Amino acid sequence: MSFTPPPPLVFAGENYHIWVVKMKTYLQAHDLWSVIENDAEPPLLRANPTIAQMRQHSEECAKKHKAMACLQNGVSDVIFTRIMACDLPKQAWEKLKEEFMGSVKTRQQQLINLRRDFENLKMRESETIKQYSDKIMTIVNNIRLIGDDFSESRVVEKVITTLLEKFESKISSLEDSRDLSAISLSELVNSLYALEQRRANRQEEHPEGAFQAKAKKGSGSSQKGKKPWVDRREKSRRDAGKNRFPPCIHCKKTSHLEKNCWHRPDVQCRSCKQLGHVERVCKNRGKAQAQ
Repeated sequence: MSFTPPPPLVFAGENYHIWVVKMKTYLQAHDLWSVIENDAEPPLLRANPTIAQMRQHSEECAKKHKAMACLQNGVSDVIFTRIMACDLPKQAWEKLKEEFMGSVKTRQQQLINLRRDFENLKMRESETIKQYSDKIMTIVNNIRLIGDDFSESRVVEKVITTLLEKFESKISSLEDSRDLSAISLSELVNSLYALEQRRANRQEEHPEGAFQAKAKKGSGSSQKGKKPWVDRREKSRRDAGKNRFPPCIHCKKTSHLEKNCWHRPDVQCRSCKQLGHVERVCKNRGKAQAQ
């Protein structure tokens, strides 16, 4: 089957690392990468060559021009002016690499900075597992684009060791059922994402439970040991102290209205049948009950 790969992305001065990967694949698809990698001249024809040998030699000689055409068409006009003086495709490739990737010393410094950023990464409380994994992979991909080999097992170890405490139960279950050194990053992230979604769904179904748990957590140790009936009694006392009435004409107290006074002259005690007080404050209540 014939296969014609699509043209590569035109490089305009940004995202050079991405363009390099795409252009390399494009040249490999056309069997032209060896020209840039080796830059070797094809062997000379022997005496009395056949037609097939002549055709093959002609194709090998044309590969340099084809590779140069791919590079020139894969960059913008501004970038083309920087390589138009190059005669060989490898020369043009190295010139772009030196200008947009820097020297070997510069790339080493970039690798040191990226590795430091990778080691200092930690998951925040406000981040989801998807956001955190994307942030890690951004740094890892930049390291790989520079040319450094970065294993996936190292990325998985980084995710596991820097997760929040709420994922500990899931990590423990994975350790019991799987070998974490052989698990892929996508499988780990999907498992943690499923746990995160289940928790989010439960909080949406029972928002009051989540609010109470948060309030209980925020109260701290200062509320530990207090009994609820003690708090209610203290509150009722404070509220009672706030309710002040004019002095009662019957008992001179300010805790009630005159119509609610227990010592009204028109009220009759049900215990001793006398006027001027209620049964609750009757002095003869015990005697009447004994009789």
